[in-house]
Amino acid sequence: MTSRLRRLRVSATLRDMLAEVRLSRQDLVAPIFVRPGEGSNEIPTMPGQFQHSHDSAMDTLRHWSDSGIPAVLLFGIPPRKDPTGSMAWDESAPVQRLVRAIKRELPSLCVITDVCLCEYTDHGHCGVLETSADGKTSVDNDATVELLAKTAVSHARAGADIVAPSAMMDNQVSAIRRALDEAGHTDTAILSYAVKFASSLYGPFRQVAENAPAHGDRRTYQMDYRSPRQAILESSADAAQGADMLMVKPAGTCLDVIAEIRRRFDLPLAAYHVSGEYAAIKFAAMAGAIDEKAAVCEITTAIKRAGADIVITYYAQSLASWL
Repeated sequence: MTSRLRRLRVSATLRDMLAEVRLSRQDLVAPIFVRPGEGSNEIPTMPGQFQHSHDSAMDTLRHWSDSGIPAVLLFGIPPRKDPTGSMAWDESAPVQRLVRAIKRELPSLCVITDVCLCEYTDHGHCGVLETSADGKTSVDNDATVELLAKTAVSHARAGADIVAPSAMMDNQVSAIRRALDEAGHTDTAILSYAVKFASSLYGPFRQVAENAPAHGDRRTYQMDYRSPRQAILESSADAAQGADMLMVKPAGTCLDVIAEIRRRFDLPLAAYHVSGEYAAIKFAAMAGAIDEKAAVCEITTAIKRAGADIVITYYAQSLASWL
């Protein structure tokens, strides 16, 4: 008897019937950037992605909701910046204003808010800075954690369903959970950027979010991609502190990490297909080097296959029409 495994691949119908991994619209989260002013600005390094004004963002979100996208991840570009990033927890800031509008008009849309200070500080780091006796400047972990908690409470008060701390400060999850509970937001979930590697693939994001560090880099608090075992320690710490969901970022270069986190933890797992990964596909497709739809479906399905329950991707709108 001859084994012929190709028999199970002879038609598209059969291949679809036997597919073991299925990516659906319900798995998708779409990032969106909101700023003061009017209209929208397309990002040169991310064709098809924009900095939105409030009105432009709402128009986009209505379309996304109608197309079946279940959740969005909000990032804000404030009207002003300062050393502590105080606009992050300002009730009139773009994110808080947009959250309130979404919950009035599109209440079923799940709203996730990024909780970090890098877009709001004038130095571009993810927290407040301190200078040591020998003149070295670094991010003050504990002072930053308190400001992240204030920001999370502000987002929850506006109506956010989920807050997503991304600053990679030690003990940020426990501080946010405690602050949310004390403020009466016990139902607000925490999606922790538990595994966030320092990556060259964040470049386009820093252009759209206007948050590139004015000096130094973020490698003292974001993880080293050469040290995957630290991902287990970070995830364990955040799970113990009360995270409701975990995240791995970036997704495409960390499929092994996604698989290991999935194996070790029962919490829902998100993976962020980041700006540089989006741009690489987009520009390769624009050059005619690859089929954009085929590449996007293959790569995002691989992220799901590795173990992610949720895929955060700038291709969410396109995938919603393709799937």
